[in-house]
Amino acid sequence: MNMNIKNIRLLLVTVVTATVMSSCHIYKKYDLPEDNETISKYKEALEQPVDSTALGNLQWEEIFTDPQLQDLINQALENNTDLQNAKLNVDIAHAQLLGARLSYLPSISFAPNGSGSKVGSGTSLDWGYQLPLAASWEIDIFGSKLNSKRQAQVNLKQTEAYEQAVRSQIIGSVANCYYQLVSYNKQLTLYKETAELWKQTVQVMRDMKEAGRYNEVAIVQSEASYYSVLSAIPQVETTINQLNNTMSLLLNVEPQTWNVNTESMIVLPTELEYGVPMNYLAARPDVRSAEYQFASAYYATNLARTAFYPNITLSANGGYGTLIGSAILDPAKWFISLAGQLTLPLFNSGQNIANLKAAKAQQQQALNTFEYTVLSASAEVSNALVTMTKSQEMRQNIALQVEKLQKAVEYNQDLLQLSTTTYLEVLTAQQSLLNSQVSLLNTDLTINQAAINLYQSLGGGR
Repeated sequence: MNMNIKNIRLLLVTVVTATVMSSCHIYKKYDLPEDNETISKYKEALEQPVDSTALGNLQWEEIFTDPQLQDLINQALENNTDLQNAKLNVDIAHAQLLGARLSYLPSISFAPNGSGSKVGSGTSLDWGYQLPLAASWEIDIFGSKLNSKRQAQVNLKQTEAYEQAVRSQIIGSVANCYYQLVSYNKQLTLYKETAELWKQTVQVMRDMKEAGRYNEVAIVQSEASYYSVLSAIPQVETTINQLNNTMSLLLNVEPQTWNVNTESMIVLPTELEYGVPMNYLAARPDVRSAEYQFASAYYATNLARTAFYPNITLSANGGYGTLIGSAILDPAKWFISLAGQLTLPLFNSGQNIANLKAAKAQQQQALNTFEYTVLSASAEVSNALVTMTKSQEMRQNIALQVEKLQKAVEYNQDLLQLSTTTYLEVLTAQQSLLNSQVSLLNTDLTINQAAINLYQSLGGGR
């Protein structure tokens, strides 16, 4: 008998030891793979010190210095529903992490009970009671709780990164909407002023017709040009109304008209260079979120592996009472019992194998998404930088074009009074000037939007 007990003990020790040795990898912390060039560069960037002067690391107040815009951004950050939900997601992740940490503690329950029984023909019941306290503790030898806790930790980091991404998106959206309002309000002023000038041109044409210098054709064509400008005004006003409603939604308030500083322009406080350092991309919240998603998938794979290993649970029951099992004692006594249980999964209809294969595939999906997110972030930075730089170059030429066309309009109007030019030349010069002025406003808007996109693409929005 003693030999059998010794053999059983030896067998259990051997099984447990072999299982522990084969499961060492499930205790390993998540680490970025080194066989991927893009991910390796990202890993190196994480090890570098944070550059506080980098564009993406600057506070948004240093980028958007317009006081009116700053006020709108602050309102949006306070009221926006998407950001509030993102913050609540962080609270949820904190609660889940707390639950994962507390899972290491034993479970304790208290369930008092009582019963009565009658034996024979007696009329009275024999009553008994029990005041039991039960405790159970699962020993985390094979890392199930450990991996759950680590997964909860990276999930928390992911929700925090997502909150930062939402914050950055809100700041960028408000700024983008604001500078569209700036541009279209300037366009509205331009069209109204141009309409007034062209109205005067029409009157000049009429006066000259009375003097016999022009015929009805000149009047009709000048009036057509005048009405073409008037027709553009309602379109611009409609766009302004839509932008005001968009801003109201971003601020989570009733629709209203928002005042903007039409002289506002973004001037980035740092000198920009071509090329995208990886440590800039590593600061982006969407890139960090993709990394944490991969880390979560890694721990999910480890959890799937732990399903193949034994569960060890210790339990204890104790208390005070007169009811012990089916017997009723008098007087009441203390009682206690201890137990241990080892559950080794042998076959679960193939479910554990299927879960592990699925977890590995999902981990690879998360890695692919992570790599693509890094590459996409690099492309976004490059696009925003090139757009802003080339638009600035284009603006210089358009500004010179506007300057020359303004002189051309003035010269033609003077020549028209002297009857040394035709009305068609006057109308053509006016139309060319208007087109160039609108193009200049659109280019300013493109530069502002590119600056916003560049700041966002570098992880800005703190």
